[in-house]
Amino acid sequence: MSFSDSDLITRVLLEDDRNAFGELVRRYQSEVRNFLRRLTKTDVGLADDLAQETFVKAYGSINKFRGQAKFSSWLYRIAYNTFLNDRRKRRDTLTSDGELDHIVDDAKPLPKGLVSDVEQALAQLNPEVSAIFDLYYKKGMTHSEAADTLGIPLGTVKTHLARGKEQLRTLLKDWNNDG
Repeated sequence: MSFSDSDLITRVLLEDDRNAFGELVRRYQSEVRNFLRRLTKTDVGLADDLAQETFVKAYGSINKFRGQAKFSSWLYRIAYNTFLNDRRKRRDTLTSDGELDHIVDDAKPLPKGLVSDVEQALAQLNPEVSAIFDLYYKKGMTHSEAADTLGIPLGTVKTHLARGKEQLRTLLKDWNNDG
């Protein structure tokens, strides 16, 4: 029998059921790790460390989960804050690895050069914009959900998406002239 996230969270809260939390980890670990890999510019080791830290923090503060947002949104917020805290410590200017499927979801195959150029262009976005692109385009969140997840105003999400798209258009202007 498959339990809902709410059922598992209840079991963790009421019974300190670590197996229930383990099931939540299994459900979301790949998504959280991939999200962090994009933010850490595919630094797999760092992303995995941050993902582990995310789940430790989530377990320690699961009693603060109010159920007003999806559990996955709550986890992404913890992951994003964990990334930002790590970045502050390192004082790096890490950016996303710019996976192509953030932006392009087209049935026809794309020219290999375009794929590479889009990936390079996406890697130039700052981490906050990259996180917004990931949550909106890849995870399918609404503007409001992305804003709640990242703890930023709705207008900031919309502005970053618009400016990020414009930045990508500029970076990929040579492709716009070819077609």
